[in-house]
Amino acid sequence: MAPYPNLISDSLLISETIELLQSVGGRATAVSVVDYVMKIQKPAPDLAKSLVSDLIEIDPRLQLNEDFVELIETDFANRKLLESEFVVFDLETTGAKCPPCRVTEIGAYRVKNGKIVGEFQTLINPEMPIPAFISQLTGISDAMVKNAPKFREIILDFLDFIGDSVLVAHNAHFDMRFLNHEIGIVYDNYRLVNPHLCTVQLSRKLLPDIENHRLNTVAEHFCIALVNHHRAAEDARATAHIFINLLEDMHSRGIHDFDSAKKLQVLKAKA
Repeated sequence: MAPYPNLISDSLLISETIELLQSVGGRATAVSVVDYVMKIQKPAPDLAKSLVSDLIEIDPRLQLNEDFVELIETDFANRKLLESEFVVFDLETTGAKCPPCRVTEIGAYRVKNGKIVGEFQTLINPEMPIPAFISQLTGISDAMVKNAPKFREIILDFLDFIGDSVLVAHNAHFDMRFLNHEIGIVYDNYRLVNPHLCTVQLSRKLLPDIENHRLNTVAEHFCIALVNHHRAAEDARATAHIFINLLEDMHSRGIHDFDSAKKLQVLKAKA
């Protein structure tokens, strides 16, 4: 059984099963799945169902319906932005490379109907020394995190806070990579299914004329205070307010659903 509803498996067998089902319209016999994924030619139907049942147990995207394996598609693409819940988050870490670096702090804010409606923040014991230049940048020292919870001790609370929301971060690739790495340490071969948006990429498309798209620059553009930069809670709070402004901008441009916002992020600028 999947360890949590919004965690999906990164195992090769699951990935190949998902690819097969996507290529045939989302539904295939258990026999054909076992034949294709496990390389067992013409397995007996009962054996195939038994083997597939083990796959179903570890990933919520799959279900067994009589003799057929079915793909349960998420409907994130069509979610209306104004009706969605978002969790805007920021991580502080022991360095830029993941692995081996680890998370030292999480700050997150839930956004709904254009307002901040909840928050989650905590220091994290990274179980490794924090380099001096990182401590100088963030103000987070080994002494501060010595008695802080380890990631595995707060993961369930954080997953509860995230739920099925759309995740948002400033330079989301960085934060999502670290978050999924930490999850993978606790739950081997698992990662978040939640989709995400990046306020760096969105601001590049929506605010092409500002000097740069660093967090402090975009915050200043919207007159958002950023008092304690490079601390997770403060950066996440500023990013949440930036995102609320970007949501309003997208709405005024006729961008109303998640898929359209995601496409905007990768839209090439005109020459």
